[in-house]
Amino acid sequence: MYKFLNVVLAMFISAVAAAQPGVRVKQFNLNDNHIAISGYDPVAYFTEHLAKEGNKSISTVYEGVTYYFDSEKDKNLFTAHPDKYEPQYGGWCAYAMGAKGEKVEVDPETFKIINGKLYLFYNKFFNNTLKSWNKDEANLKMKADSNWSSIYQSAK
Repeated sequence: MYKFLNVVLAMFISAVAAAQPGVRVKQFNLNDNHIAISGYDPVAYFTEHLAKEGNKSISTVYEGVTYYFDSEKDKNLFTAHPDKYEPQYGGWCAYAMGAKGEKVEVDPETFKIINGKLYLFYNKFFNNTLKSWNKDEANLKMKADSNWSSIYQSAK
């Protein structure tokens, strides 16, 4: 039942995001130039299983959000299926989104792939939130999905 609800919720969020690029730019974790994931290549997390800095000369803008890539191949993979590679919760810390519904910065090198989706985490000052996430992932993910949906709905 929860898997079904999560799928429906994810589809709803994607549809809302696609219809409102301005909301995406406002709500996503971006730098001043609207660059996501601090310039890291979103595809490399999946294909190489590591965080890899992208190159600003190999970039694309998807619905107002700029992504950098390490290679043209990664850019092409992203362009074909951006919803597959974009980080969850707008690139904010998954743990903080689940625990408190807060937008917290991330360390792009602290990540986890869950059911084919990218989750990023805060990891500074001896506080690696991925470790806390792993202790209660199912509960935190359910809360994070709900919290992110509420943030999006209130941004309309």
